[in-house]
Amino acid sequence: MDAQAIYTYQNNPNDPAPRVPPRLDNNGSNGNNGGGPRDSGTSLLIRSIVIVVVVLIAWYLFQFFTSSSNSASNPNAVEVPYSTFYQQVEAGNVEKVTFQGQDAFGAFKSAITVTDPNGNSKTSTQFHFTQLPTGDPKLTELLIKNNVSFQAKPVNDNNILLGIVFNLLPWVLVFAVFYFVARRATQSQQNIFSFGKSRAKMVLEDRPSTTFADVAGVDEAKNDLVEVVEFLKTPQKFQRLGGKIPRGVLLVGPPGTGKTLLARAVAGEASVPFFSMSGSEFVEVLVGVGASRVRDLFDQAKKASPSIIFIDEIDAVGRQRGSSINSNDEREQTLNQLLVEMDGFDARQAVVVLAATNRPDGLDKALLRPGRFDRRVTVDRPDWNGRLAILKIHTRDVPLAGDIDLITIARATPGMVGADLANLVNEAALLAARRNLDAVNQQCFSEALDKVLLGAERPLILSDEDLNVIAYHEGGHALTGLLQEHVDPVTKVTIVPRGQALGVTQYTPLDDRYNYSKDYLEAQLVTALGGRAAEEVAIGRITTGAENDLQRATAIARQMVTKWGMSERLGMISYSEREDPFAGTALATGSREYSERTAAIIDEETSRVVNWAHNRAVSLLSEHHETLDRIAKSLRLYETIDAKQLRDIMIETGSINAAPASYR
Repeated sequence: MDAQAIYTYQNNPNDPAPRVPPRLDNNGSNGNNGGGPRDSGTSLLIRSIVIVVVVLIAWYLFQFFTSSSNSASNPNAVEVPYSTFYQQVEAGNVEKVTFQGQDAFGAFKSAITVTDPNGNSKTSTQFHFTQLPTGDPKLTELLIKNNVSFQAKPVNDNNILLGIVFNLLPWVLVFAVFYFVARRATQSQQNIFSFGKSRAKMVLEDRPSTTFADVAGVDEAKNDLVEVVEFLKTPQKFQRLGGKIPRGVLLVGPPGTGKTLLARAVAGEASVPFFSMSGSEFVEVLVGVGASRVRDLFDQAKKASPSIIFIDEIDAVGRQRGSSINSNDEREQTLNQLLVEMDGFDARQAVVVLAATNRPDGLDKALLRPGRFDRRVTVDRPDWNGRLAILKIHTRDVPLAGDIDLITIARATPGMVGADLANLVNEAALLAARRNLDAVNQQCFSEALDKVLLGAERPLILSDEDLNVIAYHEGGHALTGLLQEHVDPVTKVTIVPRGQALGVTQYTPLDDRYNYSKDYLEAQLVTALGGRAAEEVAIGRITTGAENDLQRATAIARQMVTKWGMSERLGMISYSEREDPFAGTALATGSREYSERTAAIIDEETSRVVNWAHNRAVSLLSEHHETLDRIAKSLRLYETIDAKQLRDIMIETGSINAAPASYR
């Protein structure tokens, strides 16, 4: 599928801009919330012990003060024996007394001096004593007889309850700490033996899930999966005639096309348990863990039958065995167990394995044979109708202005997949929010598309000489595109720096391309070299800004010669490079399927095609030098010009007559 062609004037790659170091906060960290280590169980245990110690100290302090306050209602009171109190009553020296449980306190009419067992003496009119355990029936008569005022107060039950609580609380905390420590130790022992358990995320059938209504742009893939959904819903319909379900379905396609979304939609449509796991989650440092996790995963799926197992990025565990010198026994054991489990399904168990990968060529052949992954569903890049449907889904919750034309946006985004379009809608919504708009308009989408394709604008301060070179360079790209047939329309030319480019010429195809003619490729070469040709024609010297153009032109020319048979000298022979299984290692051979003489001829033909395109670009720009000057002057004045302004310039300079009929 054809992608938007963008030609840029680049910086010198040998003089890269300095990288800005990450900003550090006051603590010297880089602000990453998830970067620091998490609290371990040991630190949690230490904090628990500190809390227990603090609570125990607080409890003992409380006990100390409460016992001191209970021992005497007045700090000046003296502790007198019961016999002394009895004598003082008979002597008429007691003024009043209060009884509260076993405690009694009151006041003497005259102060007395009491010596404790340690020899310390204290004199006071206030006293405290403890009654006899069995009570004294004669005490009441004696108090009445000696005119002593007395009363009784109930015992404070709250103090008793608090005493019980504070007496038991330390022991409860101690037992809680020991229980926590024992539980952590038990879990640690269990974790040692739980490596082989599957870490698959299970989505139950009663939860709201994705359906086919949430998937767009991949109608062919959806149709291929409808039968899988039907079987999971009504397996008896197929089994009654002896039919067997497909064991596995492999979803293949470029990144971002919606393979994982399709798998979730199958589970949502079928309303069955969905076990999701990544291929890299099977393999651990311990040998045998991956195979054990595979067994556990399939055991869980069989018990929950009918169910779906989804393995994302299966190439992480299913790569071809023996194809690399860097062998991995653990990965191969995991793959062997996966092969055994898929081949050992009971035909009566409705378990389907879905897998997704963007590198199907590297998968093991045993994994792809019938009986394991029976079907291969290609999830390709969507055409413009598919992109339109995807945009409608992603803009359902986005308020759109009245000038929005989703068809135009869909046609202007060739080569984009679902993830790219979701990002485009999000960037447009963020841009509208920054401008305090009530809805997202067409201008927001246009600027968001430029940001996604070209990068954000860079406020560089360039000299007049550099701006002049960039203006002629981009004008050369645009003018060679306008003067040729079989070229996609030029939609925008700018000398505003974006990303790594100092200027950009944008071509937007009218429709998606799946096949390229020789005329189209030759026109692409001419437009790619139009920037370098403009520097030679208008300025008289060349710069480093054509680096990307030269790389693109060389790549197209070499493929024309080696892959597509567009060289008369070499004929219709494919000279593609042989795949080296040890590429990137010390054992790489770099061998080719053709001789050194043929390689030299390929280089000569590639150089001939590129030189022809360059001469053609110089010829076109020399013939229309005035138009090139006008485009460069407009770029210096406006910085960005669109297709309408380019057409007006060509009409004013008379170059419109030389343009293809389709452009007029």
